[in-house]
Amino acid sequence: MRMKPTYTLIHARVWQLAGPMILSNLSIPLLGLVDTAVMGHLSAPYYLGAVAVGALIFSFVFWGFGFLRMGTTGLTAQAFGREDHHELRAVLARAIVLAVALGALVLLLQRPIAAAAFALIDASAEVERYGAEYFAIRIWSAPAALVNYALIGWFLGMQRAQGPLILLLVINLSNIVLDLWFVPGLGMTVDGVAWASVIAEYLGVAVGLWLVRRYLRGHPGTWRGMCIWDWPRLREMWLLNQNIFIRTLCLIFSFAFFTAQGARQGDLILAANAVLMNFQTLMAYGLDGLAHAAEALVGRAVGQRRHDEWRRAIATVGVWSGLVALGFSLLYWLAGEWLIALLTDQAAVREIAHEYLPWLILAPLISVWSYLFDGIFIGATRAREMRNTMLVSTLLCFLPAWYLFQGWGNHGLWAALMVFMAARGLTMTWSFCRFAPQVF
Repeated sequence: MRMKPTYTLIHARVWQLAGPMILSNLSIPLLGLVDTAVMGHLSAPYYLGAVAVGALIFSFVFWGFGFLRMGTTGLTAQAFGREDHHELRAVLARAIVLAVALGALVLLLQRPIAAAAFALIDASAEVERYGAEYFAIRIWSAPAALVNYALIGWFLGMQRAQGPLILLLVINLSNIVLDLWFVPGLGMTVDGVAWASVIAEYLGVAVGLWLVRRYLRGHPGTWRGMCIWDWPRLREMWLLNQNIFIRTLCLIFSFAFFTAQGARQGDLILAANAVLMNFQTLMAYGLDGLAHAAEALVGRAVGQRRHDEWRRAIATVGVWSGLVALGFSLLYWLAGEWLIALLTDQAAVREIAHEYLPWLILAPLISVWSYLFDGIFIGATRAREMRNTMLVSTLLCFLPAWYLFQGWGNHGLWAALMVFMAARGLTMTWSFCRFAPQVF
């Protein structure tokens, strides 16, 4: 009878962590809608195209640095579990130093990055011109954007999910307000949207650092320089982030390859796949929130050396992840055609999207396990295993499946993507069974 309250508490704790992350994720597409709206009401369509292209470039650039968030979460959660208040500060300081250094590197390499990006994107002269203007301004947000990744990871590791919620709401809502002020209010164009993003990121850093100071009041300690510049700890963080970076590059490549192969089949297939990928993105908001909860709870259990808490956290997040995935599958089965109609009014695109909708109904049930294990591996700081399973899934499963299924057209492309997601879940399950007995 004594165990019942414990399980009730762990269920509540999962949603205390997952809920704010899901809500904060929902503010991201809202910003995209406002960017589209303010550009879409200007005098020429190339303004909208320029911002879309520029935003796409930054999505890929910043997504590649997602290891700053993930690596910081696991290390912080383990220090939190050990109640090592000095290391809590040191992890954050190392992450911020690394974020600023990488941000400065991006600024130094901005010309070759821009040249390579626009060379890969076949855009009109006007779109490229204004896209370059957008890029030249927004690139200055890089140090702040990367520091915000580190702050979000640290807040999650501290079991403070309201921190990322506050931070992302400040960034995205201030960005929206500045968009509306600069563009309709002051008559700016793509430069207004770009400056809004830059200012919002630095405002986020200021609010994030204020939250850090507030949260650390309950964890007395000092910012010891020798601890911050501890070489073994720095090396551990670097190797952790390096492996997560390779894993993220494989993920970016896989989705970019999927988009490119869809484009080769014609504009209608490309458009239909783009509509359906919104279903995958929506699902990711829910499953990512639960994965973040797994990161924090698993990392804390590892730091505390509590095997019972480890098992309970994994089981609880696993149950909720499965239920949420099932909910998404039911949603897409019952309301998929309505959602497609909401996203596009082009009859030809709707018809093609309906044909491939069954893949999206299956996708949550296939993908959920990779999201769950991502959270577990990050909390346990098993980045090497994350890297290896992603390499196997990409090179030995996704690409061969695409090659074998080419005769099926776009169905073959979706089948290859499902093979990729299934392979991630299966290889991570195998890897988890190998390292789990060695964690404690």
